[in-house]
Amino acid sequence: MKELLDIQEKLFPDLLDVMQKRYKILHYIQMMQPIGRRSLADNIKLKERVVRSEIDFLSKNGFIMVTAKGMQLTTDGEQIIERLSAFMNEISEFRVLESQIKDKLQLERVIIISGNSDEHLSVKKDLGKACIQYLTSILISNQTIAVTGGTTMAEVASQMKPSEHAVNCTFVPARGGLGEQVENQANTICAQMAKRANGNYRMLYVPDPLSEDTYDTIIEEPAIKDILDIIHDANIVLHSIGDAVTMAKRRKASDAVLGKLINGNAVSEAFGYYLDEQGNVVHKVKTVGLQLEELERARYIIAVAGGTSKAKAIQSYFRQGKSNVLITDEAAAKELLKG
Repeated sequence: MKELLDIQEKLFPDLLDVMQKRYKILHYIQMMQPIGRRSLADNIKLKERVVRSEIDFLSKNGFIMVTAKGMQLTTDGEQIIERLSAFMNEISEFRVLESQIKDKLQLERVIIISGNSDEHLSVKKDLGKACIQYLTSILISNQTIAVTGGTTMAEVASQMKPSEHAVNCTFVPARGGLGEQVENQANTICAQMAKRANGNYRMLYVPDPLSEDTYDTIIEEPAIKDILDIIHDANIVLHSIGDAVTMAKRRKASDAVLGKLINGNAVSEAFGYYLDEQGNVVHKVKTVGLQLEELERARYIIAVAGGTSKAKAIQSYFRQGKSNVLITDEAAAKELLKG
């Protein structure tokens, strides 16, 4: 790739600049469609006459439609965006950004996509696509994939596709989750991923969190022990990272627990553990499934989280050093480097 880019720069010195500019325009239209020309120019920081010229080119070549409501991508435009995304990332600043985050958090792999998922739902969808692309690259047949719940993981599931080189894979929930919205429960998400991947899935029908007595009783049930053995032997773990107080409220934590989190300066949550900025455990809920200390059994532990608002939570969680892959967005990455 690098050799090809060097040749292109020598023979066509303006080619990469033009490609990046047109990709930027198409990508922003994809996020905000339908959008007017003036609004587009203001948001991507290009002169309106430059945008007008590029819009004429993209329209004539069938990549966008210009309507009274604004511009939007055609099918060809959507396809060219998807085909160009990996290439553009290769030549963009994200490679430098990924390397910086990788060094800062001491990770094996970091993947960054453009945008801020706090502001645009389409960026969260792009996080899902990036996660599935990476998962497909490492997945082989007969593996077990443990998946947590949440809105980010629901987007990941929606992007899942079958793979010819990874058949008969089994998807399992990483933890119990009855009580949350059905579409965001780990059971629902792992079932959806399995169906889209033409794989298998197992369910874990337990509430989250649990009382001490209920926990001790449930984990001794033969059916629960069976699925827990499969979960604990997962080859790959996919999970998100939550803001501590937001997640506690979503799970209807008591006022006493919320007070404990706030007083303990908890900023992140994952696998039922609430952590402060230094990665220390402030509070832990009783949950059936994977525990933080058990993650090291898996070969790949992939965290997916984005948005400026998640930067502190991401840094807090990775101080535990339990996951080795991060898939995030540009906004979170740049915020992480400030800390």
